[in-house]
Amino acid sequence: MRKRDKEKREKERTVYRNRHLGLKIGIGGSVLAVVLLAGAFWYVEKTYTVSTVYVEGNAHYTDEEIMDRLMVGHMGHNSIYLNFKYRNQEIGNIPFVSAVEVEILTPDTVRIRVYEKSFAGYVSYLGRYMYFDRDGTIVESSEMKTAGVPEVTGLKFDHVVMYERLPVENDKIFATILDITQSLGKYELKADRLFFDREYKVTLYFDEVRVQIGDGGSIDEKFSRLKSILPELEGKKGVLQMENFTTDSKIIPFQEDKK
Repeated sequence: MRKRDKEKREKERTVYRNRHLGLKIGIGGSVLAVVLLAGAFWYVEKTYTVSTVYVEGNAHYTDEEIMDRLMVGHMGHNSIYLNFKYRNQEIGNIPFVSAVEVEILTPDTVRIRVYEKSFAGYVSYLGRYMYFDRDGTIVESSEMKTAGVPEVTGLKFDHVVMYERLPVENDKIFATILDITQSLGKYELKADRLFFDREYKVTLYFDEVRVQIGDGGSIDEKFSRLKSILPELEGKKGVLQMENFTTDSKIIPFQEDKK
C-alpha cells in the first residue's frame, strides 16, 4: 500500500509540475505575443505616419479641406488605416463628393483621389443652391456655390424636393442644359449663368457679356467659335448674337450696351 501511495503522490507531483510548467509557458507566450504585437503596432504607427499627401480630382474643396475631412481620429494620419478605410468607399457626409480612394505611394506618402458628383447646373431656391444632374434630379443642396457649375435661371417651378426631378413644364430642357455644360467644359469656357426665356431660348452670361445662342442647336460649333471671340470682348458690356450662327458665318454681331 505504501508503495502505491508513493507512486500516486509522485504522479500527482509530476502532473502538478507539468501543469505549472505549461502555465508558465502559456503566460510567457502570451507576454511575448503582447510584446510582439505592441512592437508591431509601434513600428506600423511610426513608419506609416503620413507626412506627404497628394490630392486629385477636387474642384469644390481645397486640398486642405479634403485632408481635414478625411484624416481624422487617432489613426487618421496612418497610411495603412487610410488605405483600408477609404478603399472603394462611398462618402455620404461630404457634400459634392460621391467617393474617395487613398493610395499608398510610400509608407509616409499617400494620394487621395476624390470623385466629385457630376452636376449639370443649379437653381436658387429659398436661399439655397439646389444642384441637379443630367436628368434634372436634385442631388445636392448647399449654401455654397461650386466652381464650374453654372446657375440656371428662367425655369418655372413651384417646389423642389431632394432626389426628385425639378418640376418644370418641359423636362427636355435638361438635355439642352447638359449639352451646354459639357461643351463649356470641353472648350474651357466658364459661364456665370444660363438664362432660358419663355420659348426656351438660351442666353449665357460671361461677366458683362451676354451670348445669345438660341434654341440650343449647333452648340459645339458655336462654342468652338465663342472660345476665340470672348478674349476680344474682355472689358466690354453687351450682347453677342449667335442665334443664327453657322460654320459659314463670317460676321457675328455684337451690340455694345449704351453707356
